Amino acid sequence: MDDILHNSQLIDELIAISKEAGEAILKVYNSDFDYQIKEDLSPLTKADTLSNDIICERLKTLTPDIPILSEENSDIPFNIRSSWEQYWLVDPLDGTKEFIKKNGEFTTNIAFIYQNRPIFGMIYVPASNEVFWGSKEIGAYHLSGDSYSNKKKIRVSKKKAGGELRIVSSRSHPSVDLKTLLDKIGIFKLVSVGSSLKFCLIAQGLADCYPRLGPTSEWDTAAGEIIAESAGANIVNLENKIIKYNQKEDYLNPHFLVSNSIETKEEIFSII
Repeated sequence: MDDILHNSQLIDELIAISKEAGEAILKVYNSDFDYQIKEDLSPLTKADTLSNDIICERLKTLTPDIPILSEENSDIPFNIRSSWEQYWLVDPLDGTKEFIKKNGEFTTNIAFIYQNRPIFGMIYVPASNEVFWGSKEIGAYHLSGDSYSNKKKIRVSKKKAGGELRIVSSRSHPSVDLKTLLDKIGIFKLVSVGSSLKFCLIAQGLADCYPRLGPTSEWDTAAGEIIAESAGANIVNLENKIIKYNQKEDYLNPHFLVSNSIETKEEIFSII
């Protein structure tokens, strides 16, 4: 576990894995591709499967004794995975709808789960060649491009009393409950964006809160959650409790709130 949190060489290798998967994604992205609809009605492209194969094979080589759970390889019986103390949780292409729309708002997500909580996460944005990563021990970081001189530590914004709330929401998954919440909030600016980029906006201080009042799966949120948390964000479900991973048969998350401060969380909770 300590290697995951403190080994800079391992982080470099994870960045290389993410970028290799991203290159494969972009080759499909820049071609005339087709897609299928899975049983859960979500789309699947060749880019999803190529990225999945690259990330999972590289992780097996990197840490052969640590199991891997991926969106595209999720048919692992609960009685097997419930015994895992630690594992990799992967979304090889988060934001497939954005990928199909060709708006660039898609990511690869790699998280390390220990005792049912994400303790390290990495998000790569192929279209802009940006990497985000973080853990509570090292903080949260953003790297733009390939030069490490561009690496910088990131932090959530400070709550401005009585100021305009910058609320981030899903671009392709509208929610009636979110609209109801927004109708009750006074002054706000709504920023719609796809994939786990919503967590990254919070972590960078470019948004104040992300109320998720629609369905998500564990691979959608794990990497983003720990990156945002490592940047100082507060993430809880609507019962004001932390989110636990891999504790039931399905992978669906509860509704949750990501906020830049306790004050912002309490402001939203007073309305919900």
